[in-house]
Amino acid sequence: MTIKPLADRVLVKNEELQEKTASGIFIPQTAQEKTQIGNVVAVGEGTDEVKITVKVGDRVLHDKYSGTTVKVDGEDYLILSMKDILAIIE
Repeated sequence: MTIKPLADRVLVKNEELQEKTASGIFIPQTAQEKTQIGNVVAVGEGTDEVKITVKVGDRVLHDKYSGTTVKVDGEDYLILSMKDILAIIE
């Protein structure tokens, strides 16, 4: 199955990041309160008001609780509005 976002939406696959404390304990991404990093998988065509400024393959920064989570073929993805993307990581 493939997902094609509509309008100003972007499909993102989050990177699984783990942070290690000074004592060696790993904190999983789900327990962190930071912004998230993901890879753009698909983009919508935009609207007259909102232009899509990311492309497939870009690494982007977005807020942890933004967007809608979807599961496709056992993989978790996030559908974000273009306004929820904070930055492109180069």
